[in-house]
Amino acid sequence: MIKKLAKSVGEYKKPAILTPLFVIGEIILEVLIPLLMAELVDKGITEGRMDYILKMGIVLIICAILSMFFGSAAGKTSAVASAGFAKNLRKKMYYNVQTFAFSNIDKFSTASIVTRLTTDVNNVQMAFMMLIRMAVRSPFMLIFSFAFSFKINARLSTVFLIFIPILAAGIILIVSKAHPLFRRVFHTYDHLNSVVEENVRGIRVVKSYIREDHEIEKFGKISKSIYNDFSKAEKTVAFNMPLMQFCVYSCTIIISWVGAKLIVTSGGTDLTTGELMSLFTYTIQILASLMMLSMLFVMMTIAKASGERIVEILEEKGDIANKENPVKTVKDGSITFENVDFAYSKNADKLCLDNVNINIKSGETVGIIGGTGSSKSTFVQLIPRLYDATKGSVKVGGVDVRDYDIESLRDEVAMVLQKNVLFSGTIKENLRWGKADATDEEIEHVCKQAQASEFIEQFPDKYNTYIEQGGSNVSGGQKQRLCIARALLKKPKILILDDSTSAVDTKTDALIRKAFAEEIPDTTKIIIAQRISSVQDADKIIVMNDGKIAEVGTHEELIEKSPIYREVYESQMKGAQDDE
Repeated sequence: MIKKLAKSVGEYKKPAILTPLFVIGEIILEVLIPLLMAELVDKGITEGRMDYILKMGIVLIICAILSMFFGSAAGKTSAVASAGFAKNLRKKMYYNVQTFAFSNIDKFSTASIVTRLTTDVNNVQMAFMMLIRMAVRSPFMLIFSFAFSFKINARLSTVFLIFIPILAAGIILIVSKAHPLFRRVFHTYDHLNSVVEENVRGIRVVKSYIREDHEIEKFGKISKSIYNDFSKAEKTVAFNMPLMQFCVYSCTIIISWVGAKLIVTSGGTDLTTGELMSLFTYTIQILASLMMLSMLFVMMTIAKASGERIVEILEEKGDIANKENPVKTVKDGSITFENVDFAYSKNADKLCLDNVNINIKSGETVGIIGGTGSSKSTFVQLIPRLYDATKGSVKVGGVDVRDYDIESLRDEVAMVLQKNVLFSGTIKENLRWGKADATDEEIEHVCKQAQASEFIEQFPDKYNTYIEQGGSNVSGGQKQRLCIARALLKKPKILILDDSTSAVDTKTDALIRKAFAEEIPDTTKIIIAQRISSVQDADKIIVMNDGKIAEVGTHEELIEKSPIYREVYESQMKGAQDDE
């Protein structure tokens, strides 16, 4: 895990290396200052030598200034290194997420990925900063202070050998108890983010059904769960402070008692007043170093849980990837399904698609009709290879989709999903997702085909009208037409509309289909629809039921031979007559 994370230091190696060097310089000066203070007291104040006091005072001021410089430099370089490390780590994670197939996203969940990119990276960033500062400062301070205290009085300094193991054992016990709790907290954070995301996204439904109290209660439960786990973890970690205080005060009392006794009995030969003062300082430095180490271990405990979750993202390989020497040219828009089975999970009890066989010629218009859960959307998602078939093969232009370069394949397959998504930005910026270098004339042309130009022209800023996040300032029908225009701008060989005209009226739907027939006759068009009127003019209509192709034929043929199609048609015709 550490090796994997360390690669993200990248171009920030220099400040990461300089930080420990600055810290060591700061430590050396901090350890020297008590010795100089002892000299000042014993040779200056005790003997009343003002020249020596002045000389040592100047040396102490220089040491303090240099210590401050090294400390400030270490603070700056550690901040640069840790922020750069977090930036690289976040970038690597985000880039890897872009390679994920839908199945990888389903494995982690959107909320979990967001938590890992934010909270977990922040925890690891903080741990890295502490690692290049405290992890250097604490042991070096401990070693130097210990060495100098033994130099002053070895017998008196043995007191540290009693309390250091006590403190170390306590720290190890605290860390071992806290780590599982912190790991559980971060998993609960994923759930919390999921609840918030779901609530904000569906806020209109929540308010229309007056379910605010229910959502508040749901949020309260998960929030309480985080509170309980965090409280338990923090209570465990809180034992650090009393343990530290016990060791510090015990050492101080013992050194004061034994030290004072030595000064009095030896007349200052075994131990001087200045040396006793130095020992007090070294006591605080030694035990404070251990306290810092304990804090470091706690932070590492939190960071370990976060680091493991980050590495899971970094090591995850997209389920869909290019083969060696992939095919980069899609010959035409023909589509063939040969004995295709598909399931979203390897351990699924039931297949979503079961032994699907169909041949669609290039340029054909194909309608797909079926009830909810009949796997219509799943069927079309295999064409641009958003998922891979579990068994069998899907061919486009006579070539298995797994043999294509993914970018080349998806560039020739335009798909308007069932759930229309627009991004914050102008209408032009949204449409240019289809073709980045599209001219204004091309944009206006596809908007006419998608029957979107009429409402766009009514906006004061026309094509420069700003679309809010998620397209919240346009209607459902307008959103659908903009998404269709965006797909048309790609000039694809295959166009898939997954129930993408459900929010437009039948007249506009008919005009869109007429434009398709006239403007893009050579493009293979697959239209999933709930309305028979949307597909009745198609070259062939596929009737799907329970993950299988029940019937294939024209509108007239299916009226004759397909009970499912006939039932849907008659119910819709009866509904239309009742409306009249």
